[in-house]
Amino acid sequence: MQRVRGWSVLACLALSGCAMSMAPPVRHSDAKGNTTTPGVVLPDTEALRVHDPIGRDYPVWVALPGSYAAHPEKRYPALYVTDALYSFPLVRSLRNLVGQQGVNIEDFILVGLPPQEGLSSKASRSRDYTPSEPVRTDPRDYSDDVTYGGAAHYRDFLADHVLPMIDARYRTDPARRAFAGHSYGGLFGAYVLTTRPAMFQTYILSSPSLWFDNHLVPRMQADAQVPTQPTTVLLSIGSYETVKPEPRYYTRNDMLRHNAEFAEQLRRSGRPMKVENTVIDGEDHFTVYPTVMTRALLQVFPGKGPYSSG
Repeated sequence: MQRVRGWSVLACLALSGCAMSMAPPVRHSDAKGNTTTPGVVLPDTEALRVHDPIGRDYPVWVALPGSYAAHPEKRYPALYVTDALYSFPLVRSLRNLVGQQGVNIEDFILVGLPPQEGLSSKASRSRDYTPSEPVRTDPRDYSDDVTYGGAAHYRDFLADHVLPMIDARYRTDPARRAFAGHSYGGLFGAYVLTTRPAMFQTYILSSPSLWFDNHLVPRMQADAQVPTQPTTVLLSIGSYETVKPEPRYYTRNDMLRHNAEFAEQLRRSGRPMKVENTVIDGEDHFTVYPTVMTRALLQVFPGKGPYSSG
C-alpha cells in the first residue's frame, strides 16, 4: 500500500469511458502570472494505492469528516461508494452540505472506490462489478471491448485488503460499515449481499442492473449466504426505469419491476434483513442517484438534530 501525494480528483461525471491519470497536477502560468492546474483538489481528502496480489493497483480515496481531528476518541461509521469518479465528490458534498456538521447527517468516513489504475472506468467496472461472463441474449446490453465476470475476485480483494487497511488506518466502527452502488455498482452490491453479506451492515442499491446475465443474482438467492448480523437493504429506482415508448423510459429491461421482485424475494428469504424498495418519481437511470443518496444518508446516518434546513 502506497500513499499517493499531489492527487487531483478530475471532474469526470460519466459512469463509463473515463480515464484516470495518476500523475500529479502540472501547473501552467500565463503572461500575467495567473496559475492554472488541470484538476481540482478536494480538501480534507487522501488518496491511497492498494496493490492486488494478482498484479493490479487500485486507488482508494478517503474523505474524513470535519470533526475527525477534534475528536480523537471517536469512531465513525464508514460508507464505501463504487464508481468513485462520479460518486465520491457527490456524496462528500452531500455529507458536508446536507449533513450540517452532524446535525442532519451523522459524520461518517467516506471511502471511494475508483477504477483500476490504467483502465477506463468502463473497462474496470464492467469486469469488477459483474458476477459472470454473460450469455448475450441481447447485444445492446453488452460491449465487445470489455471483459465481464470479475466480481468474486474484486469482492475478495476488498474484503481481504481494502477494508482491513481502512479499519487499521482510520478510526472506523467496523460494526457500522455501509455500501452504496449504482447500476453495475448496485449489481455488485447485490452480489456481495448474496455471497458475502457480512462485509457490510447496510446496502444502498441504486438502480441495480439485476437483469445482467439473465437475472443471475436473483437466481442465486436460493443458495444465498445468511448474514451474521441484522442487515439493512435499501433498494431504489427511478420511476422512468421501466419500458415505455416515451422519452426517458427504457426500451428494454424493466428495472422498476426487477427491483420490486428482488425486494420481495429478499423479504421472503427468511434471512435477517430489513428490506425497503423506493420508487423515486420523475427520475431516470442517469438522474436518480443524487436523490437516492440524499435520502439514504438521512436514513442510514441520522444526525443529532433537530433538523436544520438553513
